[in-house]
Amino acid sequence: MPEINVSELRRLRLHSPDAIARAAVQRVRRPLVGETGRLMLLAADHPARGAMGAGGDALAMADRAELLARLVAALARPGVDGVLATPDIVEDLLLLGALDRKVVFGSMNRGGLQGAAFELDDRFTAYDARSIVEGGLDGGKMLVRIDPAEPDSVATLEACGNAVTDLARHARAALIEPFISRRVDGRVVNDLSSEAVIRSVAIASGIGATSAYTWLKLPVIDDMERVMAATTLPTLLLGGDPTHAPDKTYAAWERALAVPGVTGLVVGRALLYPRGDDVEAAVDEAVRLVRQRASP
Repeated sequence: MPEINVSELRRLRLHSPDAIARAAVQRVRRPLVGETGRLMLLAADHPARGAMGAGGDALAMADRAELLARLVAALARPGVDGVLATPDIVEDLLLLGALDRKVVFGSMNRGGLQGAAFELDDRFTAYDARSIVEGGLDGGKMLVRIDPAEPDSVATLEACGNAVTDLARHARAALIEPFISRRVDGRVVNDLSSEAVIRSVAIASGIGATSAYTWLKLPVIDDMERVMAATTLPTLLLGGDPTHAPDKTYAAWERALAVPGVTGLVVGRALLYPRGDDVEAAVDEAVRLVRQRASP
């Protein structure tokens, strides 16, 4: 793992907070989609929802220096296109110079804290469309969990609709991660049945005043052909967690990546904290699967 100079990050944040804006302006950008039409993104927006567990360790992502080291190592691997993260992590990576020629998605609604009574109230507490544009980011990601028994779900839909519209006005991508959800014994559970995922796709596709810049982020399920038949929007796959059965998970990714319309992967803890702790090997395998086929 690369060594992260946390002292320097803290010094800059304390004495030169404007260094973040300068780094954002100086960042070398790239097209959102390259010649292959595929994207391999790392996800690092979990901690802002209080979800820091990985591989059985409830606080695996709590050490910021270690998390940054894993991200920097993963971003340096050939074929990794970029990252999806909250402002704090994006800004640390900017100060470390790790985001040149990388795609950067800003995570927007992080208010639904894991395990909280208000978990389904996915308010926008991180990026908004204006900050994404001003920061030179490539798009914004939003979580849309819909519980038919939860009246407040409509507030999330409205807020996400506004965000999609605002991002599109500035030709920025909106990456929507939709789920049909419910509470079971007080815990929020996402319904991963084919019918529920297809329904979530239909709902997410109609969010906002235009879908011209809308992308979807969807879970890998057995019936991906039916799921992808429900949309024409570019779609990235939510990687899931192969900690206990990585071979089985990688095989599922490979099958899903072959479905027309699927354009790549967004994977976080599964690659940053893999079984065996070999981040580079895990990332390289994911890149291999994504690059096997070129999208139209």
